[in-house]
Amino acid sequence: MLLPGAAAAWQEMKESAATDGMGILIKSAYRSVECQVEIIRAKLGRGQRIEDLLRVSAPPGYSEHHTGRAVDIVTPECLSLEPVFDRTPAFQWLERHAPEYGFTLSYPRGNRQGYQYEPWHWCWRAGDAATPRPPG
Repeated sequence: MLLPGAAAAWQEMKESAATDGMGILIKSAYRSVECQVEIIRAKLGRGQRIEDLLRVSAPPGYSEHHTGRAVDIVTPECLSLEPVFDRTPAFQWLERHAPEYGFTLSYPRGNRQGYQYEPWHWCWRAGDAATPRPPG
């Protein structure tokens, strides 16, 4: 589920990528606050420390996924959400072309939010208000 504008932009971008021989897929998009709570609980249940967890997962209520604008992108060759995604031709394509469709990489290396580098996480920002950010 994406906002209508984000969904239309995604579809156009996906078709353009396919024309250029790049297969891109959405692994994750809209996520409710309740779903984010469950993700955090599951990670805590597996023994992760909250300090470490909050470097990779936004607190409930602050995830870009709550907005209906964010997509986690994978390719048939790289289906996991790992930094190695930035070595794929699809990532190189996204770096060059995603801004044409209103998508920006949310968490580049050294991002101001302090999150880990996420080359798979892109957010549609064309004409939209600011997205929620964690406090601090």
